[in-house]
Amino acid sequence: MTAVEIAEPGPPQVLRAVSRPVPQPQPGEVLIRVAAAGVNRPDVLQRKGVYPPPKGVTDIPGLEVAGEVVRLGEGVKEPAVGAQVCALLAGGGYAQYVSVPVLQCLPVPATLSMEEAAALPETFFTVWLNVFQRARLQRGETLLVHGGSSGIGTTAILLGRAFGARVLVTAGSAQKCAACRELGAEVAINYHETDFVAAALSATDGKGVDVILDMVGGPYLPRNVSAAATEGRIALIAIQGGAKAELDLRPLMTKRITITASTLRPQSAQNKGRIAAALREQVWPLFSSQQLKPLIHGRFPLKEAARAHQLMESGAHIGKIVLQVA
Repeated sequence: MTAVEIAEPGPPQVLRAVSRPVPQPQPGEVLIRVAAAGVNRPDVLQRKGVYPPPKGVTDIPGLEVAGEVVRLGEGVKEPAVGAQVCALLAGGGYAQYVSVPVLQCLPVPATLSMEEAAALPETFFTVWLNVFQRARLQRGETLLVHGGSSGIGTTAILLGRAFGARVLVTAGSAQKCAACRELGAEVAINYHETDFVAAALSATDGKGVDVILDMVGGPYLPRNVSAAATEGRIALIAIQGGAKAELDLRPLMTKRITITASTLRPQSAQNKGRIAAALREQVWPLFSSQQLKPLIHGRFPLKEAARAHQLMESGAHIGKIVLQVA
């Protein structure tokens, strides 16, 4: 099969198309003929050599795909051969075939194309786990999403709105703020021009926001505490702004703030399977009613993965980036 590997840590040009053996499904896995694969920031970090795959996982990057099941591993009854699925991966998505635990697969929604389905797993698993399961966002609450125009951000807007939350976002340009409002964000804050703490407090009549989804970390942590409501929850999923922060613990205590943090990739297939089951029951029906549709900014052939990474690193994209494999 054709796959894209990382020749050595470095810039996008180190991505190269090579020939690799087709993987064989292990017990509990299915082999997928890949139609499309999502591109995510962890792929960029892996390419740079700072986010290696978990032990025993292929070195081929790629954390999500959509395609057709072509072979079943021992013990797998469903989905059947020929079924169209999208899947969350620990790696291996930049290839024509990938083997993945069946627990991490979901059916391709009938209303979506394969490319749209390939843009779902990484962001939908991440947002559902962190915003709804860990931070317990409830209908009628307020959600603040940092990086609202990213793949994670646009997914959080869609899901927050679908489940009855008010959504506020931060983004880095007027164009990105406008795109976020078009998706359903009630308030979009250009962080280059406006202090998001003051804007969030103003939008909530001084109460603060109930849940904050943060991929910046570092200097944002104390500001998140200031923007949070009493009993607020902060869900940290990345540290793009830095891994360390200085925090005054007093407002954390007086507001009774909960800080939760997680990474998805190293978690077990069983944990990911539980998230998949919750998504299938509570989120997947919303696709059939046309309430959900991922926003795709760019599409690139598999062999042009380097161009996809250049776009990801430029920060110019709004929504998801997808590789066309089939």
